[in-house]
This record gives sequence, C-alpha cells and structure tokens, in this order.
Amino acid sequence: MENKDSKVHSGQFLIRHASLRQIQIFEAVARHLSFTKAANELFLTQPTVSAQVKSFSESINMPLYEQIGRNIFLTDIGEHVAATCRSVIDELANLEMLLDDLQGMTRGRLRIAVVSTAKYFTPIALGHFIKKHPSIDVSLKITNRERLIQRIHQNLDDLYILGQVPSSHLDLEVVPFAINPLVVIANGNNPLVGKKVTLEQLTQEPFIMREEGSGIRSTVEALFAEKNLSINERMIVDTNEAMKHCVVGDLGIAVVSRLSLYLEGENSPIKELDVEGFPIEKQWNIVYPKGKQLSLLSQEFLSFLKESGTEYIKV
Repeated sequence: MENKDSKVHSGQFLIRHASLRQIQIFEAVARHLSFTKAANELFLTQPTVSAQVKSFSESINMPLYEQIGRNIFLTDIGEHVAATCRSVIDELANLEMLLDDLQGMTRGRLRIAVVSTAKYFTPIALGHFIKKHPSIDVSLKITNRERLIQRIHQNLDDLYILGQVPSSHLDLEVVPFAINPLVVIANGNNPLVGKKVTLEQLTQEPFIMREEGSGIRSTVEALFAEKNLSINERMIVDTNEAMKHCVVGDLGIAVVSRLSLYLEGENSPIKELDVEGFPIEKQWNIVYPKGKQLSLLSQEFLSFLKESGTEYIKV
C-alpha cells in the first residue's frame, strides 16, 4: 500500500517546496548558463541566485547542472526542468496579458528569433509593430540556422523566422508568409556580368559558400547535384555580409537572398548574374512548436506578419 508521504512527494512536493521565484531564477540561469547574467537580468545579487538555485535543486532532489570552473552545463534532467519552468513562466505571462487585454491594455514581452538573412526585414517589421504597442518589451535574437533550431528545441522564444524548415523530428507549426528569392552575385568586373549564364559555366567559377547546415547551402548543393555538376568551392563563411565582402574582394561568386542586396544601390560593386534556374523562389516561414500556447501578443504579431509582413521585404 502506497503511504501518504510518497503520494505527497509524487504529486505535490514541488508545489509545496518550490516557489515561483525559484522557478524564474532557475530558468534564467539555464537560459544564460551563468549565475552572474541571471542575477543582472533579475536585479538580484549573485549569492541570492546561487542560494535559490541550490534550494530549488534540493527540492527536485536530482542534479540540475554541473559547474566546471566558471562554466555551467545543464544535466539532461536540468534541460527538462528548464523547459518546464519556461512553460510555467509562459503560462503566467499569458495570464497577465489576458488580464491586461480584458482591461484594455497591451503589455507583455515578445521574443522573436530569426536566421541571419531575416535581419534585413524583421527589425523594420518589429519597429512598426511596436509603434502600435509602445508598452511591450521586445527581444530579437539574430543567429545562424543551427543555433535557431537549438533555440526551438529549448523553447527559448515565442516565434521563429527562417527560410528552409528543418526536416528533423521537430514537430512544428509552419506559416509561410513571403517569397525569398535566391540569386547569384559576382564582382562587377566579372566577365559573366550582363550575360546569360549556364550552370555549367558556374562550375568554372570559385564559389563562396555558407556553412554546413545553412538553408542556402543545401539549396545550391541540391541544384548542382540534380544536374550532376560539381561546385568549385573556394571558401566557407557564416553570414551573408561576409559573402558579399568576399564577392567585393573578387574572391568568387556566391548565392544569397536577394533581400540582402536591397541597400546596395546602383553603384554597388556587387552585381546579380543572369543564371539559368535562378532566382530560386524559396519561402520565408514563421514557425513554432506544435502544441505551444502562443501568447496574445505572439498571436497578434503573427497576424501582423501574415497581413503586412511582405511590405517590409524589399526584393
């Protein structure tokens, strides 16, 4: 027969012994992997943060993190607990926003993470959205595709914007909302500028490529593989801006989102090539994990992008 104490431990122990403040503090430590950064974010002292996390860990009665030198690493249990803490905090934030909404106020925090190419339009869209809701707090994380997928796994943000949707075990809601044309660019002095160019001709040109895992890289590789052609890869860089600078330096040609060129102007040393099969019409997508309860603010920003997001994409 199960005793009363074991029932309390299995069903109500955390409710009785862990506070909401401890949940908030541990989530911040898990997100930053730093007691100091968590303390700064929450306006607490580092000893207070350390003491609260220690007390919370004792309530769980399992190791949530390991500290090696000054570095913190979450255990597998710690990762699960951090995700649950995040969900609790999100639900409470949703409740606050719902109560504010019922009182005719729009407040809260909106957390957006995007791949690096989306930096050319997301800040502009956010700027217009904030003008309608000046009381909200906004967090925008611009990162590479691999790190963005990690953030989705960790449920760190409300909404994510990327091009190619990851074909992994992630179960995502996917909302396509705009076209993302990929084009081939070259230095203005390249002999191919102004001519009709075949893919076979491109095999003779040195390519500046994105890193492994990049959506643009996989698209280019798939196109050349389909034609049984090889890519003459000269170097790998991890941002569109780095690719453009390499092209300006006449180190090779590259494939980029046309969106990344809209500020270049007519006198730019970068020119778009007229290449067979280009532009490749890819899609911008807004994604979030299936089953995630979007806040009222997230739902409103999602609707805002679906209705008018294309106005901020200059292609």
